[in-house]
Amino acid sequence: MRLKVLPPTLRKNNRYLTLDIKTTSPITKDELVNMIWDACIRFQGEAITSNFNLWVMKFYEIEKTEDYIRYKSIVRCQRDFTENVRSSLALTYKYSGNVVSLTTIGMSGTIKASQKYI
Repeated sequence: MRLKVLPPTLRKNNRYLTLDIKTTSPITKDELVNMIWDACIRFQGEAITSNFNLWVMKFYEIEKTEDYIRYKSIVRCQRDFTENVRSSLALTYKYSGNVVSLTTIGMSGTIKASQKYI
């Protein structure tokens, strides 16, 4: 038996945030996921964060210098909560003893459109 695909009217509306990440030590995609969830839970609380529908779609290493390592990432969230996610990420400055800077550099409705910011 085939599974039926949800029609577009019943699907969740997503937005894709392009993040610029600067850190003093290397991180992995899993550490980024933990960092994002930790930031949202600390600032918004568990009840509101559960509605965000957060997911890290893509993760790229862009630049490596003596002072910092720069990454870019595309994160999916639900349309109604983009401002909550952006404010939570902007307040993150430290994770696991490392200095971290998370900045949103773009927002779009598709992954393809959000890749122009990378």
